[in-house]
Amino acid sequence: MKELVKLFDRIIQRVNINLRELEFDVNPIVNKLIPTAQMTKFYAFYGITPHHPLNFVFKHSNLSGSYFLGRCRVTNSLLYKSDIRGDELKKNGDLFQYQGFNIPVSQDEEIHIDDSFLIKTLVHNFSHDPETLERFFIRDTVSTHYANIHGSPSDGCFMGPFSTVDLTTMRDCVIGAYAYVQAGEISHLNVDPGTVWVRQPGVFNFMYRYPRGQLNDYIYFSDGPPRGVFMDFVEDRKEAFQRVFEVVNIENQVAVPGSASLDRFAVIKPKTSIGENVLVAQRAYLQNSTLGKGANAQENCYIINSHLRGNNVTAHGAKIIDADMGNDVFVGFNSFLRGRPDARLTIGKESIVMPHTIIDIRKPMMVPPGTLVWGLVRNAKELKTNSMGLKDFSKIDTRICKGNLLFEGSGGSFVTAFQERIHHILEANGAFYNGNVNRGHAQRNQNISFNTIQPYPEGEKEGMYPTIIIEP
Repeated sequence: MKELVKLFDRIIQRVNINLRELEFDVNPIVNKLIPTAQMTKFYAFYGITPHHPLNFVFKHSNLSGSYFLGRCRVTNSLLYKSDIRGDELKKNGDLFQYQGFNIPVSQDEEIHIDDSFLIKTLVHNFSHDPETLERFFIRDTVSTHYANIHGSPSDGCFMGPFSTVDLTTMRDCVIGAYAYVQAGEISHLNVDPGTVWVRQPGVFNFMYRYPRGQLNDYIYFSDGPPRGVFMDFVEDRKEAFQRVFEVVNIENQVAVPGSASLDRFAVIKPKTSIGENVLVAQRAYLQNSTLGKGANAQENCYIINSHLRGNNVTAHGAKIIDADMGNDVFVGFNSFLRGRPDARLTIGKESIVMPHTIIDIRKPMMVPPGTLVWGLVRNAKELKTNSMGLKDFSKIDTRICKGNLLFEGSGGSFVTAFQERIHHILEANGAFYNGNVNRGHAQRNQNISFNTIQPYPEGEKEGMYPTIIIEP
């Protein structure tokens, strides 16, 4: 175990060097966050399909129960039950379109993770940066529980629990707990917990900040493990995942149409129905719910006692409880939507629930069709403050302040950008598959073979993995 401790110290030092200008010390935050013995308990595994490029290289690292799909290299890093998803990697010969440029991809893209500690983090590779088309890099970075690194190269950064960096290249930054950043490129910033920031330079800027005291009830992270409603929610359901990782052959407990896919490592509880073209990703949790045609439940999603009519996007880490979703409703990253059995939440068709939105009600609530919702909503008054019809939002052309939201620029461009991205997600996930064309993840992920790799069982290298190269 000596080598594991040395590797941890190396990573922390490298991250602290990058964050020295922000005077941010990672060591006391993560030093005892995950006991070293916990890092030696789990095997890692990877998936093979005919549709995803295969090439893995692991050197001097601890992989701790993490899952890999697609081309990936991990060097001098610690990964604790993280998902590394390379299912949308660019290929040699592709043309990458960016601001009027058509940039050729010169070689197959790879994910490179170097000198980093990723704790229960989802890494998804749909990267945007035209400067690094062939390499999606994460280096000198620490990310904590249920953070999302989504298409966002990272260099010298720290991410708090339930934070998301989306389509943003970040360098030497601190991203606070439950902060969401989609800003293109950021450097040397300390983003406060509970900040929701979506920016397209020169076009629009969306900025919302949660009241700190109210956010702390849901997620609080200072010293020791994260605390709050979010952590209690996932901890209460943690045992349900033990069986799917311990048992080799698990039979589907629900019928799965031929055009849909249910991941081998998802949890499906009774009275759940899966429609055509549905994608249920790894570590999703479904209970007493219906997913209509073309809906999806992405990684770390929880859908409980709920009904999704169809073509619904439930983005990474989102939670939907005791709710009814109309057609084409988008629920963004790590959103927490909780009705009650006697107080159901209804969201009308074609609505957009912004990433990192909290709707937590105790009386029945209806969100009208075609509504944009953001921030903290616990009653009708807060819904009125933190929502607006998409048509009205599209008319904004200067600046608006509404509650804790400041928006500047073109509301029409903002809405259009979201709608185009939602269409891309549905298309990529195979929601529009008709039996011949528009095949996506729901169809390509139906047959994955899973393979395990294990670390040294004892001695100075306990928990470390030998150098492993897996090629076609």
